[in-house]
Amino acid sequence: MPSELHRAAGVGFAVVDVETTGLSARWDRIAEIAVIHTDSAGRVTDEWTTLINPDGPVGATRIHQITAADVRRAPRFADVVGELTTRLVGRALVAHNARFDLAFLRKEYSRAGWDMPTVPHLCTLDASWAYLPDLSRRRLPDCCWASGVQLNDAHSALGDARATAGLLGYYLDSRRPPQHQHLQLPLHASKVSWPPVPHTPVTVALRDPGRAQPEPAAPGRLATLLDALPLSSVLEEGAPTVAAAYVELLAEALEDGVLTDAEAASLAELATTYALTRQQVDTAHRGLLLALAHKAVEDGKITRVERGDLLATAAVLGFPDAVIKAVLDEANTALTAQRSQDCRPLPEAWRHGEPLRIDQRVAFTGGDDIERARLEGRAQAAGLRVTGSVSRQTAVLVTDGVDGQTAKAKAAREIGTRTVTLKIFGEMVAFVQPATSSTTEAAVSPRRSGPVRHRRAAAHAPVDLSSVDPSEIRTWARAQGQPVGERGRLSIDLIAAYRTAHPTPDLEN
Repeated sequence: MPSELHRAAGVGFAVVDVETTGLSARWDRIAEIAVIHTDSAGRVTDEWTTLINPDGPVGATRIHQITAADVRRAPRFADVVGELTTRLVGRALVAHNARFDLAFLRKEYSRAGWDMPTVPHLCTLDASWAYLPDLSRRRLPDCCWASGVQLNDAHSALGDARATAGLLGYYLDSRRPPQHQHLQLPLHASKVSWPPVPHTPVTVALRDPGRAQPEPAAPGRLATLLDALPLSSVLEEGAPTVAAAYVELLAEALEDGVLTDAEAASLAELATTYALTRQQVDTAHRGLLLALAHKAVEDGKITRVERGDLLATAAVLGFPDAVIKAVLDEANTALTAQRSQDCRPLPEAWRHGEPLRIDQRVAFTGGDDIERARLEGRAQAAGLRVTGSVSRQTAVLVTDGVDGQTAKAKAAREIGTRTVTLKIFGEMVAFVQPATSSTTEAAVSPRRSGPVRHRRAAAHAPVDLSSVDPSEIRTWARAQGQPVGERGRLSIDLIAAYRTAHPTPDLEN
């Protein structure tokens, strides 16, 4: 540890967490605050917390568990600003997603008639890229889990502040080692001049541990997709790196499946908190949608619920239905292309006739439940679409051959659908072949409800990538109404469509 830090001993850090009535520091208020003192090495020395009367609705009780009754006799922020200032003076501030918490603090200071100075701070979310580089998500629970820090009473100011203090201690552990600029923060903070806010005694208000807690928010329909969604994939789809913390907070807001009108209206204000331009916000939203769509199609199917959720999310973020439909088609095309590259060639002794191809539909009837479930899982993993009925788009019906009078078996005989045994299908699914233009169109077309925005290149037409400038393709695609991020994958179909619209002599001959 640098020797000059010894002169700042006993000062250290103030770890702060706030629970708020909403996302906008401009319109919403702090409903609970906690401050934890640590020394310069991140060791906890003191803690303080209180509920705050926000002079209005408390916001999402289902998230932070604070009710109107809890804050009715709580002090207002102006009542605690003196006590709070004594706990912050001379210390570097620490918070998880610090821009959010500090924006609320500055606004509350302003409402109370004081200017909060700019104080050196450490954001444990931003710092996680250095100390926990391999995380896929960077919420407080994710960082705590990766570092072995306990998180109790999540979404309470004190519980989250204790966990954030634990992260700070993990980051500053000399065995890592800590980053030099983080070790110097207390020294810089000790030189910051604070306004002379009078220190008046205040009676804090705490949550009632004996009160029946409100029912916590149930996981939303988007929660599964978002929980497994790597933040890096959103960045790969074009979201700017400077928007990473904003995207993480937006994803948290979406996880309960409800983005209220107030939350949606606060997004622009929230973007201002993170100093993002309108273009950066639009690109971040588009990147999140693209990443969600790619995640949704990974299992080879889009359920009606997933599709509805993505459409609702697109609407909240300001995108028309046509955009998310195009995004899903692009995601499906990219997945199909990737799976096609991984296909194994047919063995020389192949004896099962026409092979199955990615995106083809298969149906099952009869058979042992466990064996059937295993084969259905293999089919989906190989890029086939398992359906519950037989139609003219069904490539094969898989049957145990015991009962030929099932509805599926009868339908297969009537329309001439190929029927294979469980054993033969087990051999066929190991050698699923790349999709052709006909199988891809058959898979995509039922989901289209708007006009096709570009022509699909013929399956036999090669796509020359050697002279394609990705930035030119993106510019052209946006002009056609296609949702394309600044970075990330360009689908084969999109490149082919660009080539169709911009033919070259080499391709024409």
